[in-house]
Amino acid sequence: MKTKQFKVKKYEAWLSTEIMHSSSIKWLSELKFAKDEQLFFDDLIKSYTLQLIDSKHFAESKKIVSQLVAQQKETDELISKVLDHEKGLNIMVDGINQIKEENAYKDEHGKLIIVMSEFSKKYKVLKSQLFTLIKSIIKEGKQKRLLQ
Repeated sequence: MKTKQFKVKKYEAWLSTEIMHSSSIKWLSELKFAKDEQLFFDDLIKSYTLQLIDSKHFAESKKIVSQLVAQQKETDELISKVLDHEKGLNIMVDGINQIKEENAYKDEHGKLIIVMSEFSKKYKVLKSQLFTLIKSIIKEGKQKRLLQ
């Protein structure tokens, strides 16, 4: 935990309003894209439901689908957090010296940097697992058709 706290403090030193604004906009874009991808994943799962519930893939499928549901909730929560954070940027640009509030805003931004980084890593792993599973199901389907 000390490492994360150190990272947050390290980032605070160079955070400008422009950098924080552009980071927030980038995060929102990434999160909205992830939300669209998740809708695609839902459709993909629906397309291969019968194969996914096959006893051979059931345990892995169940795990991945539950992770996807959790990831969708986390994406929605993060979109809300980042939107609120972006709205709070006026504390930094209103021309009034509010050192305590400005430092709290920078601290929150530093924490969001870490949260978004962790989200991105987990999301990439989940996508990889899902694609690997679907790829193996598709290969099995092709092999069955060739044998018939």
